Amino acid sequence: MSDQHVRYPNGVVGQVDGMASPRYAGLTTFARLPRMDEVEDFDIAVVGVPFDAGVTYRPGARFGPSHIRQASRLLRPYNPAQQVAVFNKAQVVDAGDVDCNPFNISEALDQIQVGVAGLATPERRVLVLGGDHTIALPVLRALHAIHGAIALVHFDAHLDTWDTYFGEPCTHGTPFRRASEEGLLVKGHSAHVGIRGSLYDAADLTDDEALGFTIVHCRDFDQMTLSQVISRVLERVADHPVYVSIDIDVLDPAHAPGTGTPEAGGMTSRELLAILRGMAALNIVGADIVEVSPAYDHAELTGVAASHAAYELLSAMSARINR
Repeated sequence: MSDQHVRYPNGVVGQVDGMASPRYAGLTTFARLPRMDEVEDFDIAVVGVPFDAGVTYRPGARFGPSHIRQASRLLRPYNPAQQVAVFNKAQVVDAGDVDCNPFNISEALDQIQVGVAGLATPERRVLVLGGDHTIALPVLRALHAIHGAIALVHFDAHLDTWDTYFGEPCTHGTPFRRASEEGLLVKGHSAHVGIRGSLYDAADLTDDEALGFTIVHCRDFDQMTLSQVISRVLERVADHPVYVSIDIDVLDPAHAPGTGTPEAGGMTSRELLAILRGMAALNIVGADIVEVSPAYDHAELTGVAASHAAYELLSAMSARINR
């Protein structure tokens, strides 16, 4: 391990010291944190899943994990918005990437589930960098085996509760239908936030409701304050363990052009970060940030937005850990 990593009195090994090594130098782990094999134990693992065989439009999210890591170099150890020393309070590590079959979706889902299951415990949390949204299903399967049914807060332009695409039941447009059908989610305690754009049919909405979801449409942001949006989400998930899934296309393409299925009229990055901060009191046992496709990005706009969303999620997770 580099002797430039900051070491705290509670035994936590933090980031490479930005005052000793320029932030553009050295190996690229998430936020310049230690690798999992460089510490004896950890509280939160950041793990990449470079899989995009489930996309229905523009590919490239397999390169998302490395792009988010690169954009995370500027993140610093103290989060003033949540008033937490993120990488001092908890041992956060970069667990590398899960190896998964790029040609066989079913096999890849099993590999992802096994990879995440090897990191998560009742005490350990995981933050997954995708990859396309297909990966949420095996992550939820792994976490369900530990925590039981989980409440979901899903940020996305799209419902992702469609049934099949070209006969394939597991794609980036179907993970939460499968999760609901498999009993992975607490029915009636999950929410989509930021939904917008066209649908295939009005039945898409009634089917989604029958699966146990409520929707905070992006157009609702014109009538609701952010505090009201946050309150609605908090009331919905109640006191259940929570999984937060962020498709970066929940943001307007002005804020996140580097994604596979962009939709106009989305959230701003400031709105997304504010809502994540408002959810900090929840028991977030796992999360993902998916659909970052760097080939369509410009000046790291999408990567920066994704890395900052990850930072707020890690801040919320670490605040609940006592060392």
